[in-house]
Parts: sequence; C-alpha cells; structure tokens
Amino acid sequence: MARKIVVTSGKGGVGKTTVCCNLGVQLARRGYRVIVCDLDFGLNNADVVLGVENRAVYDILDAVEGRCRPRQALVSHPYYPTLFSLSSNRVLERYVSPQAIRLVLEALSAQFDFILIDSPAGIEDGFHRAAACAEEALLVTTPHISALRDADRVAGILSGYRFSFSGLVVNLVRRERRRGELLSPEEIAATLRLPLVASLPEDDKVFSENIIVKSRAFRTLAEAVLGVCAGQRAQGRGR
Repeated sequence: MARKIVVTSGKGGVGKTTVCCNLGVQLARRGYRVIVCDLDFGLNNADVVLGVENRAVYDILDAVEGRCRPRQALVSHPYYPTLFSLSSNRVLERYVSPQAIRLVLEALSAQFDFILIDSPAGIEDGFHRAAACAEEALLVTTPHISALRDADRVAGILSGYRFSFSGLVVNLVRRERRRGELLSPEEIAATLRLPLVASLPEDDKVFSENIIVKSRAFRTLAEAVLGVCAGQRAQGRGR
C-alpha cells in the first residue's frame, strides 16, 4: 500500500509544490511508483511543474464523479515511467468531501509506493481535505518571519491529526546567513516542534527549471523520507 504524504505550508510562495514534485521525481528515479496528487483546486500547478499540463484528459474530479476510473485520471511522466500526475480541477464550483478523494486514492494505493498530496497553502477547507487523505505530513516553510508565523499555525493544526510522522522542510535557506538576520533550520524546527527532514538552499535553477534532477538537496530529502519508513519499521520490530 502507498505511503500517503501531504505536503503543505502556511504561506503561499514558499516552494511547496516545487518541493513536492521534486521529491516525487527523486523517488521515481529510485524505482518507486509515485503519484503526485494536486489537491489545490482552482490554483493547481503541480502538472505545470512536472511539465505534463498538456497531457491530462481527466482530473481527480472526473474520477470522483465517475466519468473515468481512477487509473485513467493519471498522467505518466515522459521521462520517469514510474511517476504519475493526478491533476485537480481548475474551477471548483461545488464541495468535494475528503471521503470522496480518499476513495479515489485508496483505489490506486495498492499499485503505488507513494502518493504525494500537494495541499493548498493556508488552513482553509482545502488544507483539511488534503490532510484528511494523508497518513504523514511534510510542512514546508522558509526562514522568513511571515512564513514562520503561518507555519506555526499549521504545525499546531497538524498535531491534531493522527499522522504516523510529521516533519519539517525548510526551503530557500541562504548559504551565508548574517548574524541575527534569520533563524537557522535547526532553530526553526525547535520553534515549530517538528523534526527537521531537510533544508533546501536557495537555487536560481529551481525557479528557471522547476525540476532539478541532479540536486543534492532534493536527493537528500528523498533519502530522508525513505529513512522515515525504515525508522518506522525498526520501531515496529522493537516493540
């Protein structure tokens, strides 16, 4: 069964979707079967970041409402055969329940190793719909004060969900930090009371290319996510 991980943030513009998609690419490069599921209805961009925006025939709402089977809504990546995109609907005019989304993902779960759920930023209904469909969470923030304030609110809400693991990804970390200017990733993790999974440096190539296959930072993120799974198995054996 797939590990369902929601990738979320408190503030828009912190690179959440880019992190989610690059994590999916790195896991697929290791041979894992991965779905990047975009649940940001109306503002969906995961298919654009992955470069498959013109390939989709159906979206997740089509699967929810029975116009296609869940597998038909998947779009395979042209370069990574085990990576698939599941797009959301660009215009949401009606309520879609977490239960309906969960049924679609459960129908796909047995065929995949990971389902990465790209959540809308913030703490509105879309965030809760995405979180309710997941079993683990990655909170993405930057070291900037406005992002940290919003991340703190999201971290508090995430603690109310019964996730098997919740971790922190600090994005856009400056290589050289002036004294007293910004908190370090470790300080942010301590403030938010979440384990630090990865810190990702500022990289102009990410903004121009979206997917950076040879990024050491994203490889490290993928290895950390895989390490979480290994750690959970070890804890299970120790009980």
